[in-house]
Amino acid sequence: MSNDTIPMIETNRLVLRGPEPEDYPNFKATFTSYRARFMGGPLNKYEAWMLYAAEIGHWNIRGYGMWMIHDKASNDTLGMAGGWFPAGWPEREIAWIIWPEKAGKGYALEATHAARRHFYDQLGWDGAVSYIDPKNLDSIRLAERLGAVKDKDAATIDDNDAVYRHPSPAQLQSSQIADGIALEISHYSDPLFKPKGMPVD
Repeated sequence: MSNDTIPMIETNRLVLRGPEPEDYPNFKATFTSYRARFMGGPLNKYEAWMLYAAEIGHWNIRGYGMWMIHDKASNDTLGMAGGWFPAGWPEREIAWIIWPEKAGKGYALEATHAARRHFYDQLGWDGAVSYIDPKNLDSIRLAERLGAVKDKDAATIDDNDAVYRHPSPAQLQSSQIADGIALEISHYSDPLFKPKGMPVD
C-alpha cells in the first residue's frame, strides 16, 4: 500500500495521514527519549529507524496501520494513532502516542476515537484491544475514557502488559460512550477550555 492509497481522516482539529519520511525526526526524538519508556524504549537511533520502517511497512502488509496526527491549522505533527498487529500479537491493537511537547490537549483522544471509528465502520472490525504497561497511567486513563475495560483473561504480549478491551461497534452504538467522547473532544476544541489536574492525552 503506497502512501497515496492510505486513507486520510479529518476531525475537527486534526488530519490523520500515512507516515512520511519528513515525519521521522519527530518520531526519532520521541522514541529515543524517556517518553518511550513504556513502549520498549528509549531506543537507540538504529532501533528507532527500524521501528519507523516497520510503521510504514505495516500498512503494506496489513492494509492498515498507524497514522501521523497533524494539526489541521498548522500542519505540525503531533503524534501517532491507529492499528498495530505485528507478528506475535494475540489480537489487533489500537495504539497511540503523542509527542511530549504536544501532550495534554486531547489530541490522542480525538485521533484514536476517529481511527477506531474507521476500523469499525470501514474495515469491519468487531473489536480491538490496547496493550498497555501497567505503570503507564496516562494511557490507562485514556483507554478508559475511550470506553476500554481491563480484560484480565486476555492473552498478553509478554505477561508484563495489561490488556484493555475496547467496546465493540454494537456496544458503542447502544451506550453513551461515543457521546461522552464527543463532548470531551468539544471541550478540548474550545480555546478557553483549561483542563483541571494533571494533563492527559
